[in-house]
Amino acid sequence: MKRDLAEFLISWLNAGDRKPLVIRGARQVGKTWLIRNLAESTSRQLIELNFEKRPDFESLFSPNVPQEIISNIAAAFGKTIKPADTILFLDEIQAAPHLLAKLRWFAEEMPQLPVVAAGSLLDFALADHAFSMPVGRIGYMYLEPLSFEEFLDAAGYSQLRAYLKTYHLGKQIPVAIHKQFMALMKEYLIIGGMPAAVSSWVTKKNLQSISQVHFDLLATYREDFAKYRGRLTTDRLEEILASIPRQLGKKFVYSHANSEVNTPSLKQALDLLTKARVCHRVFATSANGLPLNAEVKEKFFKAILLDCGLVSAALGLSLHQLNFVSELILINSGGLAEQLVGQQLRTLFPPFVPPSLNYWQRTEINANAEVDYVIAHKSQIIPVEVKSGRRGTLKSLHYFMDSKVRSLAVRINSDYPTFGPVHVKTTSGSAAKYSLLSVPFYLVGQLHRLLAQAAEI
Repeated sequence: MKRDLAEFLISWLNAGDRKPLVIRGARQVGKTWLIRNLAESTSRQLIELNFEKRPDFESLFSPNVPQEIISNIAAAFGKTIKPADTILFLDEIQAAPHLLAKLRWFAEEMPQLPVVAAGSLLDFALADHAFSMPVGRIGYMYLEPLSFEEFLDAAGYSQLRAYLKTYHLGKQIPVAIHKQFMALMKEYLIIGGMPAAVSSWVTKKNLQSISQVHFDLLATYREDFAKYRGRLTTDRLEEILASIPRQLGKKFVYSHANSEVNTPSLKQALDLLTKARVCHRVFATSANGLPLNAEVKEKFFKAILLDCGLVSAALGLSLHQLNFVSELILINSGGLAEQLVGQQLRTLFPPFVPPSLNYWQRTEINANAEVDYVIAHKSQIIPVEVKSGRRGTLKSLHYFMDSKVRSLAVRINSDYPTFGPVHVKTTSGSAAKYSLLSVPFYLVGQLHRLLAQAAEI
């Protein structure tokens, strides 16, 4: 399947100042496939070492001289290695984490050889490394599940994706196209963006097969629990993994996962799942300035899973059920819609920037105001509300826009896109005046481009 980051990899490969690249992402999001595809599409020899399958490969790197290392690898693989015509791929490198420190030697002494490292549990190695990381001598790429637009490409709807990429504010979307997009969005909610699930759906169109893929993926993550160094009983990890879909869209409460277990053990379980990128925290921020993470309130956070398809599987939702629901926001009390939007917002970050999500919550006593997401667009802070149709109340958004003195906000819903002024009184009696960009769920991938258009109107 075509992945958008394939273009980033081509640019990296052809860059004159190329550094060894470390790919970070959850298990089964397509890291290995991307590198194999890169080698094939550029007609380069791929030397692939998987340190989970072959721990003994680590011994090939005992020298600190790249030429000697390459000689060892060439002998072990029985191949002639010409650095300029080869890609060296170090897969599941978290099984031999100290090798990351040796990447600096390739950057300095053999820059003509493209070197890529990847690992599904790499964040564990990076968090606990007892070696000197080659800061400034390696680059990072962050890989998420397929976005909705990548899903369209994979499912054979490339013309619909092209339509999204060329849509501009003020253009009227025909009813037939809008309905088709919303039907495909419901499909994406059930299938998700994990490559194995998308591939199965494209080739078989069988929902039972999709269900099996999802539960196999969840089982794979559970099997990984044993690799979390025995720091925690698997029961706590299971409880957190099961609780996240039920708490979507709400402040995460540890006791809702298990009220009979102490909070520190549940917190540790969530920390581990976050490091494995199986889930992501969405931290509350004061949103007074950039960067948003500078004003994070760590006690207030939500949590989402890495993929909406896995959420739907965990909740027992089916495409048949979704087809009878007119508003996505009505599913799971709006939690699945927030999951969907958060997952798409993560794909909007540049490939070399670690994705992070924030929301805003008024924390004063007896105060009840919350904005689902807050994002940075250029130098602006943009609040993002996930609502149903035109009828969803925007009281919290009005309060935010008035108190933070912001001029542009976003609403995401199932309706047609609109852009126009808002002038209302807040619950405190003051006037909120700003511009509101409303976009349907299927246009989230174009959000920054549309925000730039809105700023010029």
